[in-house]
Amino acid sequence: MEFSAQQIADFLNGEVVGNKNIKVNNFSKIEEGKHGTLTFLANPKYTHYIYETKADIVLVNRSFKPEHNVEATMIKVDDAYQAISQLFMLVEKFKPQKVGISAKSDIAASTTLGDDVFVGAFVTIGENCTIGNNVKIYPNTQIGDNVSIGEGSIIYANVSIYQHCVLGKNNIIHSGAVIGADGFGFAPDEQGHYSKIPQIGNVVLGDDVEIGANSTIDRATMGSTIVADGTKIDNLVQIAHNVEVGTHTAIAAQTGIAGSTKVGKRCVFGGQVGITGHATIADGTILGAQTGVSGSIKEPNKVWIGSPMLPVDTFRRSSVIIRKLPELAQKINTIERELQTLKDSNTIPSLK
Repeated sequence: MEFSAQQIADFLNGEVVGNKNIKVNNFSKIEEGKHGTLTFLANPKYTHYIYETKADIVLVNRSFKPEHNVEATMIKVDDAYQAISQLFMLVEKFKPQKVGISAKSDIAASTTLGDDVFVGAFVTIGENCTIGNNVKIYPNTQIGDNVSIGEGSIIYANVSIYQHCVLGKNNIIHSGAVIGADGFGFAPDEQGHYSKIPQIGNVVLGDDVEIGANSTIDRATMGSTIVADGTKIDNLVQIAHNVEVGTHTAIAAQTGIAGSTKVGKRCVFGGQVGITGHATIADGTILGAQTGVSGSIKEPNKVWIGSPMLPVDTFRRSSVIIRKLPELAQKINTIERELQTLKDSNTIPSLK
């Protein structure tokens, strides 16, 4: 299916600069642009590619002012990154939608299925589950008893959702994710042997939550482990028992959040962040990659990085000093030797 620059601009409320009739039928990266494709420029680091790309249409921010001739037709929009996302979502809507129940699936008779549901081969759905309209469940997924999955959600292959968990509308759960496994709860006795503490809670995911591949969200010891509306979790993330994650928070890969921590709204965590248990993280907190958080963060909308964590400005100043440590150590050694020489010659009094 082809679309003209003017049609795309109308859809995006954009402005065409160039040939409004040129048509495209695919996408490309700006550095790998080909004729017949559309690309975008959002990151200034890629600006130089716009002058050489072979793509026929480039989405750019309205503020973009070319320094050289641009052969491609440009469509100016408020936010090129958001605009390309809108086009991707439009393309997704045109893709054929899977519907139907595989004869190789195993669904308990007490489970309720909504309209236009897809259940793939070797899916198992336990007793008393509620599966909403337009839910897609791909092969080999296992869903325990008394699970609720909201309409429009997509559960990809090889996902495990344990009993009593609740998923909201329009969730996306990627392959290998485990929702509702037991929290890490054990009680040591006097001999140092560990006894398992039964985990009798569940996991509750809000609406529009996305969970990456091989991520794990543990069920609560009591009550619920909660991931609120709009939160996006990357691959290989561990959310421990009784954690609460606020709305519209983004958590990058290999992050681990220990039990009973409460994460605020609109937080952003980089990769490999580690957060201690029973902490409270304020709204709008940004944690750089590999930040180690050993306690609560009470001030909202602050940026932290490092292990142990530091305010980002302090971390940057410290990093400058750390890079100079070998040179500073050499200078200190030189000064110590000179002072010792002066001391030995009785030129200065003893420093002791």
